[in-house]
Amino acid sequence: MKIVCLADTHLKKYSGLPQILEHHLNSADLILHAGDWQSIDVYEALCSFGIVEGVYGNVDGDEIKNLVPKKKIIESEGKRIGLVHGDGKGKTTEKRAQDSFIEGEVDLIIFGHSHIPYSRYSKGTLLFNPGSPTAKRKLPYYSFGIITIQNHRIETQHIYFS
Repeated sequence: MKIVCLADTHLKKYSGLPQILEHHLNSADLILHAGDWQSIDVYEALCSFGIVEGVYGNVDGDEIKNLVPKKKIIESEGKRIGLVHGDGKGKTTEKRAQDSFIEGEVDLIIFGHSHIPYSRYSKGTLLFNPGSPTAKRKLPYYSFGIITIQNHRIETQHIYFS
């Protein structure tokens, strides 16, 4: 199973997605968005590529909040994936994302908010932030993630581009 994972698109006015992202979306079995879509157009564009699951982030308005929850668990290929934006007060973004789920509840937590690509195990759970394909902030590259689940293994990869 190939999952394309993104977050923090922050597109107030939708004008298309990066070509490299669209290339991977064309072969995705599932598309996950970890919040801060900012425009319903992003959701609709992603749906044209396949099945989309997502959560809302701190900058999303009612249109997105009425469409997706604040956090959710998705089951895929025998693995439980927690999806949350990761915003809030205190702690690091990673810690807030991890604290959103009970220890052992999920195998993988996908989060956003910081725009910083991240992939690390903590307390037996893989934490993954794909970065942002459209709002890199001060980082040198835009990014999104590819998650592959095969033979009960989870593999993550960041795709970086200019």
